[in-house]
Amino acid sequence: MRLTTTTNISVDGVMQGLGGPDEDRSGGFERGGWAIPLVDAETGDYLNHTYGSADAFLFGRRTYEIFAGSWGAMADPSSSPIAAALNSRPKYVVSTSLAHPQWAGTTVLHGDIAKAVHDLKAHPDGTLLVPGSGALVRWLLANDLVDQLDLLTYPVVIGQGTRLFPESGPDVALELVSSRATSKGVTIQTYRPIGRPQYATSTVDPEDVMRDATSGRRG
Repeated sequence: MRLTTTTNISVDGVMQGLGGPDEDRSGGFERGGWAIPLVDAETGDYLNHTYGSADAFLFGRRTYEIFAGSWGAMADPSSSPIAAALNSRPKYVVSTSLAHPQWAGTTVLHGDIAKAVHDLKAHPDGTLLVPGSGALVRWLLANDLVDQLDLLTYPVVIGQGTRLFPESGPDVALELVSSRATSKGVTIQTYRPIGRPQYATSTVDPEDVMRDATSGRRG
């Protein structure tokens, strides 16, 4: 299976509490519900398609519990493509402490997580979707397990909360596969990890940069 991550973030990289004021107040977060006013038909269609076309889901513990308490508790999952997919397809959660998950169809991964994820990816077809789960996404990137990284960036600065990429973490070069913007300014970008970034080996002279840029426009 192809491992794809999909993450909703603000312009300043916050991914916490996007769905509502009480979704995730950990760390004293008080600005929840920032994404909902910006979800337009295009964003909704994209998310419905992304979840609806997934063959299985992989979660970190915190995101799993948020989803289980919301999507997993819907009285009629068939009323939503996202809920229908989440409730009917296999779910895997990485956790060292979750022993008895209540959400039907859940398997807890522990021990050698890299091997467990490799085994899931070894299935010949389909998509293994990782919704949210920031800490898990960073670990997967650091271990070269991500095939595709999708970011939905909302035109808002939150100013507090958990960020997808904190001050220290793995460095990864990305190839932009596609990019588009919705009517409310949500940008949907698909990236492919391509190894380590390249870094300059000497200080760049700003005048040289401007001269090269100007020369390129003339050419």
